[in-house]
Amino acid sequence: MIFGTALFVAFSSGVSRAQQPGQAGGAAPIPAGTDPTFRVTVDLVSSDVIVRNRSGQFVSDLAKDDFEVYEDGMKQDLSSFVLVHGGRAFTTMAAAPLAVQEGILLPAARPTSDVAGRIIIFVIDDLHLEFRDTSRIRALFRKMAKELIHEGDLFGIVSTGTSSIAIDLTYDRARLEEAANKISGGGLRPSEIIQGMQGAQGPAEVRYRAHVAFKLAEELMTRLSTVHDRRKAVVLISNGYDFDPFAASRSGATAGSPFLSNPMANPNDPYGSNRFADADLAMEMREVTQSANRANVSWYVFDPRGLVAGQDLDEQVDPVDWETHLRKSQDSLRVMAEETGGIAVVNTNDFDKAIRRIDAETSDYYVLGYYSKNPDVTRRRREIEIRVAKKDQTGGNLEVMYRREYTLRPVPAPAAQAR
Repeated sequence: MIFGTALFVAFSSGVSRAQQPGQAGGAAPIPAGTDPTFRVTVDLVSSDVIVRNRSGQFVSDLAKDDFEVYEDGMKQDLSSFVLVHGGRAFTTMAAAPLAVQEGILLPAARPTSDVAGRIIIFVIDDLHLEFRDTSRIRALFRKMAKELIHEGDLFGIVSTGTSSIAIDLTYDRARLEEAANKISGGGLRPSEIIQGMQGAQGPAEVRYRAHVAFKLAEELMTRLSTVHDRRKAVVLISNGYDFDPFAASRSGATAGSPFLSNPMANPNDPYGSNRFADADLAMEMREVTQSANRANVSWYVFDPRGLVAGQDLDEQVDPVDWETHLRKSQDSLRVMAEETGGIAVVNTNDFDKAIRRIDAETSDYYVLGYYSKNPDVTRRRREIEIRVAKKDQTGGNLEVMYRREYTLRPVPAPAAQAR
């Protein structure tokens, strides 16, 4: 996996305070003869909220008292309230720090010097992009660079594969063209998947590449969780994920037809079916989306293939197999976006409209923060409801867009004591 550890050096230099929903609970007793371990729990929950009237215009004149936030049906007290309008942040109420607890050492607070209204991370998933689409991908990226990134935006760029892109968080828009020139698709062709090595869980290379992309996503979410009171968005360019692509062709069921087939497969092998592939993919993607929701990060996903009319002429795959793979890969992108409050731009050539929408959603919004009143750490999944009592000029309800839930991070297992 190509991943530059320098990409998020800026986070360790005090971009802002942590806002990760954490676990509540007392400190464990310290055994005699061992060094004490100090843990810090942070349970400030932040949520980006977009409020629009019936005309689709952002409503920017709301105050803290116009919002009501509920977690699992319990009303919460707002601790922070930030309006971001036109990319500029107007902090009207900052979250008070947690009271210092006995036995916990806290570092001195650092002043926040970064005033970026939003942070955008581009993920070029070149492990799942076709080489033949390289020019199309570069054109899409350049369009984003021109229309989405504005003066004062903080952004970073990273790739999953051989494009070897790892650009640290920066305001320098010249780095966008540098990245565009390095983008190159390196995804597997259908023939490589169908006629390649097969394992007990299907094509091993397919799962490996997906794991690389998901691992990168998890690392991004961990680092972005340290950013507070900022709109955080990940723009993913990928063809999507499918753990069981071209299943019939790989099993040899298409042997004797004009379509690609695996000549080494036994169609009568009862163990040749990767029957749990879809469930495995759903579980792994669930981990990614839960991490994104904990970090308050929205994913905006682009399929650069655009409107897909059919398969390529030089890769003759069984049409049913091809349509199934296309549907699954596009659905995986939809899940990634919809579960994190973003949008999926798939099966369309109108990228301009989507880019304008993303620009609007990441430029005008409110950030609400609260310390959860729910101390039950066994309830990991928390549902959020945000209400706005104010009406629009016609007396109708305002449209309120926000993240509906988040999941607590699993409690780490206690470290083994040295003997």
